[in-house]
Amino acid sequence: MELCTLAYDHPDSAKLIAELQQVYVTRYGDGDITPVDPAQFAAPRGHFLVGYVDDVPVACGGWRAHDEAQHSLRPGDAEIKRMYVADALRGRGLARRLLAALEDEARAQGRKRMVLETGTRQPEAISLYTSSGYTRIDNFGVYRDHPDSLCFAKDLGI
Repeated sequence: MELCTLAYDHPDSAKLIAELQQVYVTRYGDGDITPVDPAQFAAPRGHFLVGYVDDVPVACGGWRAHDEAQHSLRPGDAEIKRMYVADALRGRGLARRLLAALEDEARAQGRKRMVLETGTRQPEAISLYTSSGYTRIDNFGVYRDHPDSLCFAKDLGI
């Protein structure tokens, strides 16, 4: 897989994000309602990657900076958003490569910790994050009180 930095609203990014939103509809009955501004994923306060296999966009993910303490968020956090790998290519380590690249870029930008929100109906995501060193934290953001929401964090060693 070749990872490319793209804008959050690039057509390939948008295609993959739409596929991910459909996964949420299938699993939860609706899409992710977290407010997202594409500008939040622009360097140096964010980053968005699209993964290609044979020139076809098959994976995406990004992070955006948080610099105010709010709920379980801390200044210096980077929040992962829109992690996705196309169904046909799951189980090949692509998500793990994507996650590591996002962590590396966040670390390079001085981010201290990665945080994320996922759902109880995404066991593969939970497994990826916990096996990658993420631990549960109190829920934050629009899903702070949502019963199907799980939040995780990982210290980036800065």
